[in-house]
Amino acid sequence: MQGENIPADALERVTMRHVTWRLLPFLLLLYIISWLDRVNVSFAKLQMGPDLGIGDAAYGFGASIFFISYALCEVPSNLLLARFGARVWIARIMITWGLISAGMMFVNGPISFYVMRFLLGVAEAGFLPGIIYYLNHWFPRTHRAKAVSWFMIGIPLSVVFGGPLSGWIMQSMDEYLGLHGWQWMFVIEGLPAVLLGFVVLWFLTEKPAEAKWLSPRQRDWLSQRIEAEHVEAHARHGLQLRAALLHPTVWLLAVVMFCCQTGSYGLTFWVPSIVNGLSGYSEFEVGLFSAIPYIAAAAGMILVGMSSDRTGERFLHVAIPSLVGAAGFIAVGLFVSPMLAMAALAVAAVGDYSTRGPFWALPGKFLTGSALAGSIALINSMGAVGGVVGPSAVGWLKQSTGSFVGPMIMLSGVLIVGAVLTMFLRRSALLR
Repeated sequence: MQGENIPADALERVTMRHVTWRLLPFLLLLYIISWLDRVNVSFAKLQMGPDLGIGDAAYGFGASIFFISYALCEVPSNLLLARFGARVWIARIMITWGLISAGMMFVNGPISFYVMRFLLGVAEAGFLPGIIYYLNHWFPRTHRAKAVSWFMIGIPLSVVFGGPLSGWIMQSMDEYLGLHGWQWMFVIEGLPAVLLGFVVLWFLTEKPAEAKWLSPRQRDWLSQRIEAEHVEAHARHGLQLRAALLHPTVWLLAVVMFCCQTGSYGLTFWVPSIVNGLSGYSEFEVGLFSAIPYIAAAAGMILVGMSSDRTGERFLHVAIPSLVGAAGFIAVGLFVSPMLAMAALAVAAVGDYSTRGPFWALPGKFLTGSALAGSIALINSMGAVGGVVGPSAVGWLKQSTGSFVGPMIMLSGVLIVGAVLTMFLRRSALLR
């Protein structure tokens, strides 16, 4: 095989390039679909709210209730993934969430809205931590932040592509065959997850030792490198599942993720409404303008992830972007000019989302096996709680004050807390 002739000094570079191009584009596609099905309700609100009589507070609660069930099911779902394998469990997650997402078309009022969002959270629980756990078995530490960043640009890209798509579907297909545009949007954007779930069963390789698309030499090198890192992490700290789930460092990581996710979810679920309030454009135009902050966020995520891997530094690569995001949120609330407010939204999105790659490189430094799977899920569960707090608080404050100034200041404060707590993580012996 061609891989057998690679010079020793180039083996790592060539192998990781092969792994990157084989896995990350596909995983990125899955995450784009995942995030779109999770947040397309923010676009549906533009029509669904008036159609079904769902106000800002009810919408904020409905958007948030997804994260309650999601958080409750995260840890058991990821432990089942570690037991049955990523390929089978990720496929199961995608098929069930796709069916429920498409079923959102049957919502007919606040109660059914809450129920379907709750079920969607149950179905999707474990997807993100499952992929993070999977990446830890394919990417050595020196490649991990960039790999996670490439995967997680699915968050901003889902809005870049999904915003205009959602707006176009709602605007052009409204009343087609007697269905509202928002109903067509849920169906059209939900079914691809079902189809891709079956593709996962065929396409994903469970671990490097089974990768027939790598040469035997590449398989051996990558398997040995990953195993050596896992052995080293276990030998240094030796945390088992129970001890890991109770460890202060894991919980501090979880609180930092809560802060980051409160900011990002508070932004994501309300960007269309913010843009609509600034501009008064049509659904399609709102979708186009809503994509602007996320184009910038995608670039920021890649650059920060690459910088973190190149320097090996993680903490400042989380704290500094958090502070940048906090400044962006404050500016959104202060600017009255639509153009300046859009620029501030872009700064907020870049800062908040750029934390993800460096952050998710941290748990693998001291955890392995079921302790890693369970801890990633616990940390992400706290992030999901941020998905409850962020949209709900923004909705409540917006309805109470009639403005987005208060909500944006609140999100800024949460990110500042996250930045401060990140610097406390530097004191943890586990992360040295």
